[in-house]
Amino acid sequence: MEPVEHIPVLTEDVVRGLSVRAGGRYLDATIGGGGHTRAILEASAPDGRVLGLDADAEAAHRAQTRLAAYGQRIVVVHASYVDLLSVAKGEGFYPLDGVLFDLGFSSWQIEDPARGFSFSLSGPLDMRFNTQSGATAADLVNELSEEDLIEILYTYGEEPRSRQIARAIVRARPLYTTDALSDVVTEAVGGRRGALHPATRVFQALRIAVNRELASIETALPDAVAALKPGGRLGVISFHSLEDRIVKRFLQRESRDCICPPEIPVCQCDHRRTVRVIGASGKGRKPVVPSAAEVAANPRSRSAKLRLAERVDG
Repeated sequence: MEPVEHIPVLTEDVVRGLSVRAGGRYLDATIGGGGHTRAILEASAPDGRVLGLDADAEAAHRAQTRLAAYGQRIVVVHASYVDLLSVAKGEGFYPLDGVLFDLGFSSWQIEDPARGFSFSLSGPLDMRFNTQSGATAADLVNELSEEDLIEILYTYGEEPRSRQIARAIVRARPLYTTDALSDVVTEAVGGRRGALHPATRVFQALRIAVNRELASIETALPDAVAALKPGGRLGVISFHSLEDRIVKRFLQRESRDCICPPEIPVCQCDHRRTVRVIGASGKGRKPVVPSAAEVAANPRSRSAKLRLAERVDG
């Protein structure tokens, strides 16, 4: 059966925000279903090129197949975006005219029970983007201490009932399937109330912890800027506040010449700005968000925010 089709978000805004042009070299650090990459290839015709990365080997293979018609204009590599600078140099894509991160994950990953991302589908507690290495969600759920689980659920899921949920998980261990974990969480909080499923934040927290998502973003953003030529553009699409906060703070810091604390009267950091923040419609500093029409057509886009910046020659 053909996997669920993934609909990329803010595609026109990405192409416009990255100022895609013919002959440019671009990096899609999270190629996923290839939708953003296809749009960039079309906008950069006839000779623009895109290097696509994905930590998920299946996603990388699928994108390569879907985009094969673009020939040598597209290069897809199975790699995490934490390695983007070395991969870009190794593949002859340095320096770059644009870098894009889409920090969401594809619809087909959610809908595949074997991947373990969904609490509404029965499957193994995996949640790894790269299924070839690393600890699974089951490893964390069954091996971490109660205090460590509380920390993960509260920090990465912003779950206010993290303590009672962690306690219930420890009592119910071992847990190996998504539905088993979902049932434990639901019972721990006294059943479902309202539109948000009780396991939503728990699954988000475990996915972030398994894939070291926040630490990876913090590592990759400086390398992305370093990979850009002066005038090159950076675009980052985030879907929840934890990701967006990291991106926002990074761009705030890198758009300033001095990052010394306010109590230091004379600059001692010698920091020089590396980017100019570009707001929605090219003005201000606010992120681009989906239109009402896009949200109606693709409800999963509703929480997306696109932050843009341009590399300056500092």
